[in-house]
Amino acid sequence: MSNTNRYTLTAALPYANGPIHIGHLAGVYIPADIYARYLRRKGMDVAFIGGSDEHGIPITIRAKKENTTPQAIVDQYHELIKDTLYKFGVSFDHYSRTSNPKHHEVSSDFFLNLYNNGKFIEEISEQFYDEEAKEFLADRYIVGTCPKCQNPNAYGDQCESCGSTLSPTELIDPRSALSGNVPVLKETKNWYLPLNEYESFLKEWILDGHKEDWKSNVYGQVKSWIDDGLKPRAMTRDLNWGVKVPLPDAEGKVLYVWFDAPIGYITSTIEWAEANGKDWKDYWQNPDTKLIHFIGKDNIVFHCIIFPAMLKAHGDFIMPENVPANEFMNLEDDKISTSRNWAVWGNEYLDEFPGQEDVLRYVLTANLPENKDNNFTWKDFQTKNNSELVGILGNFINRVMVLTQKYYNGIVPEKTMEFEEVAQIKEFAKKIGAHLEKFEYRNALMEYMNLARLGNQFLQSQEPWKKQDNPEEVKGIMYAAAQITGMLAQLGEPFMPFTAEKLFKMLNIEQKTWNELETAEELIPTGHQFNPSELIFAKIEDETIDFQINKLQQSKMQNQMTNPNAAPQKELVSFDDFQKMDIRIGTILEAKKVEKADKLYELRVDTGMDVRTIVSGIAEHFTLEEIVGKQAMVLANLAPRKIRGIESHGMLLFADKADGKLTFINPEAETPNGVQVG
Repeated sequence: MSNTNRYTLTAALPYANGPIHIGHLAGVYIPADIYARYLRRKGMDVAFIGGSDEHGIPITIRAKKENTTPQAIVDQYHELIKDTLYKFGVSFDHYSRTSNPKHHEVSSDFFLNLYNNGKFIEEISEQFYDEEAKEFLADRYIVGTCPKCQNPNAYGDQCESCGSTLSPTELIDPRSALSGNVPVLKETKNWYLPLNEYESFLKEWILDGHKEDWKSNVYGQVKSWIDDGLKPRAMTRDLNWGVKVPLPDAEGKVLYVWFDAPIGYITSTIEWAEANGKDWKDYWQNPDTKLIHFIGKDNIVFHCIIFPAMLKAHGDFIMPENVPANEFMNLEDDKISTSRNWAVWGNEYLDEFPGQEDVLRYVLTANLPENKDNNFTWKDFQTKNNSELVGILGNFINRVMVLTQKYYNGIVPEKTMEFEEVAQIKEFAKKIGAHLEKFEYRNALMEYMNLARLGNQFLQSQEPWKKQDNPEEVKGIMYAAAQITGMLAQLGEPFMPFTAEKLFKMLNIEQKTWNELETAEELIPTGHQFNPSELIFAKIEDETIDFQINKLQQSKMQNQMTNPNAAPQKELVSFDDFQKMDIRIGTILEAKKVEKADKLYELRVDTGMDVRTIVSGIAEHFTLEEIVGKQAMVLANLAPRKIRGIESHGMLLFADKADGKLTFINPEAETPNGVQVG
């Protein structure tokens, strides 16, 4: 491929069935954004494209669970996802959605192109059918035991435990995700793309053409698929939610989500091009354009086998130059799970850490799962913020700003001497750029922090605060420190855009191109006026981190509960506290309504020790006739309290059912009043 300046960057379309979490941010969106920002600084023509995948089976499953429509689900979560990504600084040129009419049109046209050119195989096959739900079951509606790792909850298309790609008929003991019943096989017609016919093309393009420049994890997975032999794959499904198959004999069928979802990249590009007076074909059909897909490892097969086969079958499109898929980000040594609520949700982070978007961007970039799964912990998050962002980067910038203000009223002094450190700083631009070209984000960020370390070491070794008797030397030191600070502001922008924006404002400078940074002899000239400084990073206290860890522990406890409707456990009490409670069996002798209080009964209760008055808020749950004569548990030593002018001496104990109704907790057989419980 020629040396081009045009790039199309795509970021995996998230399912619009829930918010995004740190796994999404680390796996796809932050790496893609860093690369897009870097390319723009290089002067490249970049189309950074994204959108919400709104036709996946997870969406219809969630809609059924919540007794609503798929459209209502996607409308809710598309906006939440889009808002979260933009608030984290992900600089999409266009973020679309696959429920747009434009996307249905583009996907239908793509399908018809392949259909009219004889690229599909039409087959009648037996597929699983839920007789109770009266629906054919798409892959994700079928659950069973994985034949490879024995995970009992594998899906009909993929096992999320071992990562194997499956077909529904491979599952052991398959069951319907709709009803839980064992499905039956029933004949249906669908259209298949014969992937086996593209094996030689894929071998030549990937296995021969990209062995050296693609990530080993991506190359290895693709090679394994091709070596196992490719088979035809259905590009239509028997569903009622999605892009309808544009054929007269395809009633009740939609395009396979992994057929229409990647076409969403094309649709989004078309929408962006039309709005900006560009030709979308330049970004998808011009061989001088570099197409790069940013995805997680679970999407490798779709972006490196199925979508390229679709593009090849169509005939007018370029192939991806690279697919730099990342591995998975774990959380506190456990796999992130949306179903178990074991995640750090992006929207919650934004609410709980206002103004600290770049802290999470920094920590995730430093821990990116580039070649193997990696781990996020809240303690590491705190350490990286306090030790690196505050202690190294923030400390250096603050010292430069304070000293320049103190010595020169914020004006950059003359260059009175040469320092090796100033000559070195442009090399950091070259080294960081070289790493980003190879999608080595962790190494690039490490070099950036090495520049901040160089700045601290320079100030510490020169000690301008001790050289006030040599003002010319102090000027030279502070001039050099200003150049390092300027380079930190410039090079930090791809990683921490909000921080860079603050630094540009404080330093009163404009953003430069990356090429200018690689050749810069001077970034901030003598006589330049700085603006007042502001705090860049703040220390994160233990209490903040403890809150986040406790929140996760609550999620873990919630998911270990045998009854998902049970309320979370309350705060711990000591055994001595429990011993103070006097709970006894008592009998309700009389009951009457409390005047002007719809929820209250005034009860006369025999506790075995006495007959006492207890006021109880149970009128909404029981009639007077239901409770007279009933035995119940009584907290006898509760301090008396006046309720509606009536002094209540104790409390009756009830169980709160899932439907919100109360039920008596009483002994199976009649028990003498006054018997203690506990």
